[in-house]
Amino acid sequence: MEFTHLPHTDIRVSKICLGTMTWGRQNTEAEGHAQMDYALSQGVNFFDTAELYPIPAHKDFHSLTERIIGNWFRKRGTREQVILASKIAGPAPFTRFIRTTGYRPDAISEAVEGSLKRLRTSYMDLYQLHWPERSTNYFGKRGYQPDPDEQWEDNIRGVLQTLGRLVREGKIRHVGLSNETPWGVMRFLEEARSDAGLPRIITVQNPYSLLNRLYEVGLAEVSHRTGTGLLAYSPLGFGTLSGKYLGGRKPENARVTLFPNYNRYSGPKAVEAVGAYSEIAARHGLSLAQMSLAFVNSRPFLTSTIIGATSMEQLAENIGSIEVRLGEEILREIEKVHELLPNPAP
Repeated sequence: MEFTHLPHTDIRVSKICLGTMTWGRQNTEAEGHAQMDYALSQGVNFFDTAELYPIPAHKDFHSLTERIIGNWFRKRGTREQVILASKIAGPAPFTRFIRTTGYRPDAISEAVEGSLKRLRTSYMDLYQLHWPERSTNYFGKRGYQPDPDEQWEDNIRGVLQTLGRLVREGKIRHVGLSNETPWGVMRFLEEARSDAGLPRIITVQNPYSLLNRLYEVGLAEVSHRTGTGLLAYSPLGFGTLSGKYLGGRKPENARVTLFPNYNRYSGPKAVEAVGAYSEIAARHGLSLAQMSLAFVNSRPFLTSTIIGATSMEQLAENIGSIEVRLGEEILREIEKVHELLPNPAP
């Protein structure tokens, strides 16, 4: 395993992070525990979850994933071996069953206390805002369009003040963002720079894959100049970059098969790009999944790649991608496809 540090900290994390969003729906508790056992044995010490998980969001299932992780900590006694990240659900129609109060101080406190209880821990190493309160581009949206009816008032300082209190109380160690834009990341950093008492954002968890390299457009420079690290989610685009959906296949129990509305990475241009990348991988004797993950792992702005799996075979292949090195020739071929089919699945 390769390791890096959470930016601006001495916390050493594996460059592969174990994602958990299928546990409680696609995976049973026993399967989640087996995945954590295996990941830890392979040197993966960084786990990411959220109060919203498992996905798809549902009032009867939310927070099950955190409970599964908490039960594993209790049974194995492994809490101190894991760098643990979780997230507060942002305001959105599909999460009203969690709360409707956004990132108000009482909402953040309630979310943190709930996660700590479910996770059976007294602290989280990284606590993230799952998506912005304001109306902006996330979850595959193209082309920013201002909402004339938006009611959002910039309360970023207030959010950081609440998070800072929780840091001082020892309930969270560091804070991060998710599904954020360059403007959003810089606003949070600006507030922290203006007041030494506010916590600094150290990471942003955004989608990044061969099908969605939009992070490179603005956020890569933010990462470079501020030392804010990317936690790359959906590096295989809901499994499309494993190639298992090529040719119109619909594998049993696969995410897009079970949940057809999860079509963010399945449009015609994305399918065309997956086919082209699959041919490159085959020419170089690699699986498409390992080539796709190795590309993400190699990016200079990356802190960790969040991988997810529903089977142990997938998990082993995904973790094993850390051993794959892409040469100049294969990288040139990847760039040629990207030039022809740029970001087909934002």
